Amino acid sequence: MARLIHLNGAPGVGKSTLAQRYGAEHPGVLVCDVDRLRTMIAGWEHDPDAAGRSRTTALAMITAYLATGYDVVLPQLVARDEQLARFTAAAEAARGEHVHLMLVTDPETVVRRFRERAAESRDPWTAFATATWDAEGGDDALRGWAARLDRMDAVRVPSTDPEATYRRLLAALGES
Repeated sequence: MARLIHLNGAPGVGKSTLAQRYGAEHPGVLVCDVDRLRTMIAGWEHDPDAAGRSRTTALAMITAYLATGYDVVLPQLVARDEQLARFTAAAEAARGEHVHLMLVTDPETVVRRFRERAAESRDPWTAFATATWDAEGGDDALRGWAARLDRMDAVRVPSTDPEATYRRLLAALGES
């Protein structure tokens, strides 16, 4: 059965990094990065509806790809149950399984990693996301989202260093 491997977690916790590595080591897996899809919409920086359309596009891609019998890995922060249900429904529509994994670390590490990524990256999405989080309350907003995610039902994967976290990810998927 094809799996939608949903890597959820706070910004900067390592979702995209792990998704890229998993894809590189598992030929045929689709790495569906909703944030990258969003940047493919012309004028996305000034379009408040681009986020919703990119997520809807991702859901269609996920459903279609899972139906081919191959896994999809999705690095995406989802903190609302009704949004999470959309991803579960997409997997079920393709007769696949939604595997919800939450990458977790302490709130101060979330803030530190987020700020390090922002300082090092020249990527337009990272600059946009940093400005958005800062407008929403900055470091306190990041801490608040980390706490909100703690309440979601998911398999917890401690996010420490990249290698150990990847091994934990594989173990959570029964691949170790």
